[in-house]
Amino acid sequence: MTLDFEYGSGLLRAQLPEYTDVFIPGETVPDPPCLPQTWECLYEATRDSVRHPIGMPPLASLARRGSRVVLIIPDIVKGGLQETSHRKVAARVCLDELYAAGVEKKDILFLISNGLHPRATVSEMRRILGADLFEEFYPSGQITSHDSEDAENLVDLGFTEEGDHVIMNRLVYEADVAILIGHTQGNPYGGYSGGYKHCATGITHWRSISAHHVPQVMHRGDFVPVSTHSRMRSKFDRQGQFMEEKMGKKFFCCDAVLDTKSRQIAVHSGWAKEMQPVAWACADQRTYVPWAEKKYDVVVFGMPTDFHYGDGMGTNPIQMMQALSAQVIRHKRVLSQRCVFLVSSICDGYFHDERWPYLRELYQMFQRDYMNILPDMNRYGEYFATNPEYIRKYRFAGAFHPFHGFSMMSCGHLAEEHTSAIYIVGAREPGIARSMGLKTRATFEEALEDAKRKFVGDRPNILALPKAFTTTAVHLCMKEGGPGL
Repeated sequence: MTLDFEYGSGLLRAQLPEYTDVFIPGETVPDPPCLPQTWECLYEATRDSVRHPIGMPPLASLARRGSRVVLIIPDIVKGGLQETSHRKVAARVCLDELYAAGVEKKDILFLISNGLHPRATVSEMRRILGADLFEEFYPSGQITSHDSEDAENLVDLGFTEEGDHVIMNRLVYEADVAILIGHTQGNPYGGYSGGYKHCATGITHWRSISAHHVPQVMHRGDFVPVSTHSRMRSKFDRQGQFMEEKMGKKFFCCDAVLDTKSRQIAVHSGWAKEMQPVAWACADQRTYVPWAEKKYDVVVFGMPTDFHYGDGMGTNPIQMMQALSAQVIRHKRVLSQRCVFLVSSICDGYFHDERWPYLRELYQMFQRDYMNILPDMNRYGEYFATNPEYIRKYRFAGAFHPFHGFSMMSCGHLAEEHTSAIYIVGAREPGIARSMGLKTRATFEEALEDAKRKFVGDRPNILALPKAFTTTAVHLCMKEGGPGL
């Protein structure tokens, strides 16, 4: 069987046994049908959701003339950028409902909820919201991007009962109405994006995020395989509800369940505490796919240079480890205990220092001073998170926040924890892969033969995942048993 896998900006070919099983999201098992993809149909479905929310009054009844409103919009990392994307449609629906309630344009702000991700550029704001909304609100200074290090625009809410330190965006805290426009989309961190995950990660501070994106949460037994019943998810929910308690108001959520092409399957609105379970039940039909009839000993996929978090994701060693671990978290239900990954990556030493200015230093520290596994680096979390130069680059130079690297690093350990071996195929600088505990081979065929001799035997069960990082992922499950197995 001949298959091509992502590799750099192109593809790398593999000759695999004919008995290899292949899975491509949205193709091998079709997604549930999406809503008709016309502006009129999507607008009507979204408006109906906003007018009949779950667990709270309709949006129009929450606002009046003089109300200050913040619409909180996800950054460019996920959610689709097409003209009928959920955030574009939902934003227009919400505006129309607000205007009908008497809210004036001058009292509306769009806030990009980038959290520790790079703050949105002007061109990204235009792509996220579309040209019409951008031109309507940007010239008057009514579109901005969350700055988790801007002390004047943060509010310290104190600590939850669990001891999580919650610090949130002041503009959201002081608004009369706070609208979360999000996506119920499969995510290795806590099962789904959207809902309380949106506010707990998108409009907070690294100290809040350090309550859940750390080894003591991510290395618990309830984190792998992914589910909505993990400690991480409960922390998202508790932090979001704590914000609501301190603000004296509920977030009004408008979340869409998305398919492989980021098209709306359904739209749910309302109070996250009651809306999330309804949205998840709908999204489960697309996200948790009961397909596998056997456990797999070998999983084959490719890693492009540019995906998800940006250019360099597939070559920067810390980001590579996170991407590898994401496949473990999503698909652990169908992996055998001796599972081996074969992964193509150009692995050419490109760190993209402008986007991740701290990861080269973090990587070099990992090579020294008794650093045996990635969690050994965790003691340096505050050192990196408070580094003034890295913070300045996050605030003003389009970089990730330095603490973001520690969530990536904590996640990255799971690849080693839950596989027998990982082979990086086609690395131009194989020493980088080896320094992260990975094996290297020139071709898929060589890697498979070595894995057979050392780990999986002569006839392993093989799963191929072409387009693993260029389609919206699912969480694979056993055909019999579903998400529980």
